[in-house]
Amino acid sequence: MGLTAYAAFWFLPAVIPIAIYVAWSDLKRMKIPNVAVVTLVISFAILGLIALPFSQYLWHWSHLVIILLLGIVLNAAGVMGAGDAKFMAGAAPFVAVADLQLILALFAACLLAGFATHRIVKHSPLRGLVPDWQSWSSGKRFPMGFPLAMTLLFYLFLVAFYR
Repeated sequence: MGLTAYAAFWFLPAVIPIAIYVAWSDLKRMKIPNVAVVTLVISFAILGLIALPFSQYLWHWSHLVIILLLGIVLNAAGVMGAGDAKFMAGAAPFVAVADLQLILALFAACLLAGFATHRIVKHSPLRGLVPDWQSWSSGKRFPMGFPLAMTLLFYLFLVAFYR
């Protein structure tokens, strides 16, 4: 069984501002602040008790541990930044294992859309609206917090409104 619309509706009010902050911060400073990840985890700790059956709530905590360990390995291999790994771990409890195919497809779409949007804006007059963003001059590095935050938001919206 995947995440229910009931649970997604409980999670969305907390996740929306955190995800926007993560995307903005990563675009602007190429960093995902620890406070955002901690706030996300605390949000799940509180809201998960209301939104999920208790046994499912406990299992969702294992998602955080598994993704954190995977993120540490990927960070050590130079595949991703530490902030990205921490954000993925913090977001993992919000995602049901049964929805893994959906979340991977959403991430692929958000990664492509985020990368294309970032590069188009980088080379357009719109860049002048936020000329101080570090992501414009980060070379080949890309602010993954942007598509990761989009993925979590779109996932919860899809579950809330289309399930």
